[in-house]
Amino acid sequence: MLDASQLRFVDISMPLENGVRSDPDIARPKIEYLGHDETVPRIQSFFPGLEAEDLPDAAGWALEKVQLTTHNGTHLDAPYHFHPTMNHASGRPERSMTIDEVPLDWCLRPGVKLDFRHFENGYVVTAADVAAELDRIGHSLQPFDIVVVNTRAGGLYGKDEYVDSGCGMGREATLYLLERGVRLTGTDAWSWDAPFVYTQKKVAETGDKSLIWEGHKAGRDIGYCHLEKLHNLEALPAHGFTVSCFPVKVKAASAGWTRAVAIFGL
Repeated sequence: MLDASQLRFVDISMPLENGVRSDPDIARPKIEYLGHDETVPRIQSFFPGLEAEDLPDAAGWALEKVQLTTHNGTHLDAPYHFHPTMNHASGRPERSMTIDEVPLDWCLRPGVKLDFRHFENGYVVTAADVAAELDRIGHSLQPFDIVVVNTRAGGLYGKDEYVDSGCGMGREATLYLLERGVRLTGTDAWSWDAPFVYTQKKVAETGDKSLIWEGHKAGRDIGYCHLEKLHNLEALPAHGFTVSCFPVKVKAASAGWTRAVAIFGL
């Protein structure tokens, strides 16, 4: 039997909360908190004749009303989010998996951290960058490794500049991982790709529309999942830990929220 007392857990998820620019303004979560004194009428609706004083300390239950997208907070994107079909590289395209179809064994695997905090905001990581970082940390990728990317955005959670911070994983960098059997990746930035504010400028300058969402769209070639808005990756070593990131099972959805955790000693 697994002895949890012998394990060390590091929370790599960010909270869902009001008042923090964790998403663009059009997509921020909204949480309404109902206290114990506000919910007594809810209990009374189940028990006619119940008075507040009949409850210990006249207290009901605490409750929150939450308005979210499946991409608020730390979440796992399914291949369906990136494109309606996947695995075009095989020559046999198929319908993209939704979050309730993602294999659970993808979500509990050895973790590898790539430290890209030195890259400037908006930089697009290349395959050569990934290879160089793997060489630096002395790790050879194994199929189904969960590869997480530590960007400079990670230290800016809670600040208005968070959404527009960090480097992004380009198409060739993403395919470098996928072609070696990686099927689940993650970032502590708002998006796996570079912040839109930088991509917008590059597209305007070059006219190259293929730059839009290039890392995500690599999932059209090879189906994969990625975590976005991870947190506290600075606390992790380059490898030697396991990532647990099982998504909430939202029927036919493009993503599901997850309490991502790094586990040591598993």
